[in-house]
Amino acid sequence: MTSAVASASRPRAGTLPIAGLGAIDCDVHPRSPRRQDLAPYVTDYWREIFTTREIDHLEMSGYPETLRPNRPAPEAGNADAASLAKGLLDPLKLDAAILNVASGVHAIFDPYLAQVICQATNRWLAAEWLDRDPRLRASLVVPFQHPEAAVAEIEAYAKDHRFVQIMAIVMSDNPLGQRRFWPIYEAAAKHGFALNIHAGNTYRHAPTQSGFNSYLVEDFVHQTQGFANQVGSLVAEGVLGKFPEMKVVLSESGVTWMPSLMWRMSKDWRGVRIEVPWVKEMPSLLMRQQVRMTLQPFDGPADPAQAARAIAHLGGDEMLLFSSDYPHDHRIDVAYWPANLPEELAAKAARENALATYPRLEV
Repeated sequence: MTSAVASASRPRAGTLPIAGLGAIDCDVHPRSPRRQDLAPYVTDYWREIFTTREIDHLEMSGYPETLRPNRPAPEAGNADAASLAKGLLDPLKLDAAILNVASGVHAIFDPYLAQVICQATNRWLAAEWLDRDPRLRASLVVPFQHPEAAVAEIEAYAKDHRFVQIMAIVMSDNPLGQRRFWPIYEAAAKHGFALNIHAGNTYRHAPTQSGFNSYLVEDFVHQTQGFANQVGSLVAEGVLGKFPEMKVVLSESGVTWMPSLMWRMSKDWRGVRIEVPWVKEMPSLLMRQQVRMTLQPFDGPADPAQAARAIAHLGGDEMLLFSSDYPHDHRIDVAYWPANLPEELAAKAARENALATYPRLEV
């Protein structure tokens, strides 16, 4: 029997169809490329390295070992561009969908191998996905281990507006605000790329201040701490102030933790801002102006009134972006606007906010 608590916490079925909104889905996952997918886009030398080091695919490098494998069969909804169109783009009548590759390249120590895999992944995305459906867009995978190569990759795709953002993972080895990464952001801002920080982990370090977790549910919950750390780093190190035109998109971050971070960092900044004189505006204002969050999975209450109050604490609805997180299963029907989110938010989050967030997005 389903408990009253479980029933109260589960969002009810939505009734507002996404199909009528001209929506832009800001977080869709193609399958992770495997060795045979990337081989045509690398030299003989690197193909030999792939074989010698038995590199097949890097998906599990970005997830805890307790997570179920995600190796879709050929008939799965994200196996190729045609199946993605059938499973998501057509039913929801999407105007565009942004592909985020769940790649473990972020955890590779060898900066040159990371560079080659990023290059091959982007070429594979362009040839096998973007070329096959004009509605598809993508995140550019760049090697944060090798900032010079990351800048070169951004420059190489500057004229291909199908790539709308660069991608990092939230549980990285170093806070993303650090100055070693600034050349990447400078190049991204110059060409209109957003910075996407996606849920994920290298798992080289404990994911919490208290050590490693025992269970997957803990890992899911504690990703929020990583997002808060990264946003705090981007504010305190001065990235948001330095590159005000660059939006930062948090994918699968949840939403309800953001107001408390905005309040706390603004409060503490007042007392110790002498240490960070380059932060000239309230942290909460910087976050509201430049940070965006995808809505799937939404971590708010199932009750619509309570969820609306939680969202209101953001101080505006421009921070929210529609996403399905397809094909990941969150036990809701992605064809409908979530019932626990205000319907008056739907039109803005589904389209207007995305167009304002991604200057390279042409639909």
